[in-house]
Amino acid sequence: MSRPSDLRFRATTAFQRYLANPITRRLPLQTVLETTGRVSGLPRQTPVGGSRVGDSFWLVSEFGEKSQYVRNIKANPAVRVRIRGRWHTGTAHLMPDDDPVARLRHLPRGNSAAVRALGTRLLTVRVDLDA
Repeated sequence: MSRPSDLRFRATTAFQRYLANPITRRLPLQTVLETTGRVSGLPRQTPVGGSRVGDSFWLVSEFGEKSQYVRNIKANPAVRVRIRGRWHTGTAHLMPDDDPVARLRHLPRGNSAAVRALGTRLLTVRVDLDA
């Protein structure tokens, strides 16, 4: 990773971790992805933007496999997603062959614009929701 993109990654993740995420994950209608911490084993909740399509929930990680929630998914793909205030269990799948820029065109605009602007290694994630 180049120095400017590394700096962008560190600045963005610090802002999200310490300011944005603690506030937004408490908003009742904010979509939240809950993974299991790969080291701690504790639930980790991350506000995300994405969209439910049938029995799947789609999102794009702005920093790909460097994102903590993606690293957690690699260790344990069992997740929960809070959509419109209701929790759903599911299994997350990393989709490296999917075109994340094309995928963002079908996801909520505000979040997609931020992911495109700040992201350095976009990666599509699909969560297959349990019935």
